[in-house]
Amino acid sequence: MRVYLDTSVISSLFDERNPERRYLTEAFMKKLDNFEVYVSEITIAEIERTPDLELQDKMRRAIFQLLIVSVTDEVERLASEYVRYGAVPEDYPEDAYHIAVAVVNEMDYLLSWNFRHIVRRKTKDIVRMVNTLNGVRQIEIMTPAELL
Repeated sequence: MRVYLDTSVISSLFDERNPERRYLTEAFMKKLDNFEVYVSEITIAEIERTPDLELQDKMRRAIFQLLIVSVTDEVERLASEYVRYGAVPEDYPEDAYHIAVAVVNEMDYLLSWNFRHIVRRKTKDIVRMVNTLNGVRQIEIMTPAELL
């Protein structure tokens, strides 16, 4: 199974404010050998923008051995469709890119802790519709806890 992790999954490994989420993410990360796990250039860019340099370094080390997928023209086009149809707000294009890069690279699952823009019913429904209209594969969007 091919699994894409957005930045919220990586950052949750170091989140002292939410111990339950951290624990669930750590439990998932212990099972990485069961999956092909990917992040993207978007994830790397978001990590690089982390102002806390110690946290930034920890997150870089956490993704060190994960596979990295690129942003392509097809990813950009699909991400703009997600925004156009309201799956993700215009002000958060990176979230649309996370979904598009996972779909275009044929991931089975996109894992996220972003309940505002990614792991929510409205987003999932619109992503399914846009993917159907564009003739691309469907993807399961969920939290790491749901894949344990």
